[in-house]
Amino acid sequence: MLTAIDIGTLVTRTNNKGDIRPMITGTKTSVSRIVVLYKQGADAVEISRRISHLNLAQVYAALAYYHANRDEIETELAESDAEYWRLAELHSPKAELIYT
Repeated sequence: MLTAIDIGTLVTRTNNKGDIRPMITGTKTSVSRIVVLYKQGADAVEISRRISHLNLAQVYAALAYYHANRDEIETELAESDAEYWRLAELHSPKAELIYT
């Protein structure tokens, strides 16, 4: 007899050093990582090929979570992007010339 999987268990909110974010259960892959690929034009099948440890159900669960919680994920992506640019500016050769 086949065992059904409760799709509600495929995404969990994980606390990583005070950073609570939705992750694919049992992996270190965040929903936002899936969403970045999705927004770049990859479909669920392509995403599961690129991140080979995920199956199609996990990818669709992440995408469903995103569509149900779009504001949360978009805020997380915007914060990550801002942090990237802050660090890039801090470590750019131009910044080093200013501070030396």
